[in-house]
Amino acid sequence: MSNSPVPIERRFIQTRSCRLHIAISGEGFPVLLLHQTPRSWDEYREALPRLGRHYRAIAMDTAGFGDSEPLPSGEESIESWAAAAHELLDELGLTRVALVGHHTGAAIAIEMAASQPARVKALVLSASPYVDAAARVNYVGRRIIDSAERQADGGHLVKLWNMRKQLYPEDDIALLERFMIDALKAGERAVNGHRAVRRYMMEDRLPLISCATLVIAPTADADAYQNARRVADAIRGSELVEIEGGMVPLPNQMPDRFAQTVDDFLAHALTGSLEPARVGDLRL
Repeated sequence: MSNSPVPIERRFIQTRSCRLHIAISGEGFPVLLLHQTPRSWDEYREALPRLGRHYRAIAMDTAGFGDSEPLPSGEESIESWAAAAHELLDELGLTRVALVGHHTGAAIAIEMAASQPARVKALVLSASPYVDAAARVNYVGRRIIDSAERQADGGHLVKLWNMRKQLYPEDDIALLERFMIDALKAGERAVNGHRAVRRYMMEDRLPLISCATLVIAPTADADAYQNARRVADAIRGSELVEIEGGMVPLPNQMPDRFAQTVDDFLAHALTGSLEPARVGDLRL
């Protein structure tokens, strides 16, 4: 990648359902980036201009998160968020794209690729959840992360901070503060986003993916790392790449490594040079 800086432009786009906020960097083949719950486009703030050196990188705020409006129906589901993202692509006039999703964003990307396969040329699933019938049963009664009831003395802020602290690098307080800003903006949607993932019928959708797919497994993101092989095995011809030391905030934590991994994959996937069978496992 060139070291030349690429500016970021921010816009609001009115779709059929709601007004969505996006950040755009660069020119070339369009790559839509989807964030985890309860983050925003800020999850890709550092990676976006790096990808913008070769692509038209577009990071959107999921409906109801960041600066995007919630859906007027009030529905909060992977399917509804994916449909809103497709509406965004319609408004931008993009008929063919690559998708990059992290955590919840990966689930949304899966649904986008499954529901409109002709539109998705390549897919990157970073730290993807894996939700099937057994997982949905296992979730019943389990605590949901980011669930902190408001308290007059602000104690819920400390509770939320401590919930996430162990998932972030010890020496990066600023990164955790950025999470807190997004979480406070999201309010109850922070918890609802996790609930939406738990309800998603992912096992029915993964086999419908037909495009070139990369599954990124951050080794220090315990649940995602455990799920990565199952996600990859469910998608015919997918690649699996491990990123050593990667944690829950991977795109912010390791923006150079993350962007380079995505760029290396897309450089082959968008030219159709990937083999139809699994390319193999890599460790970065």
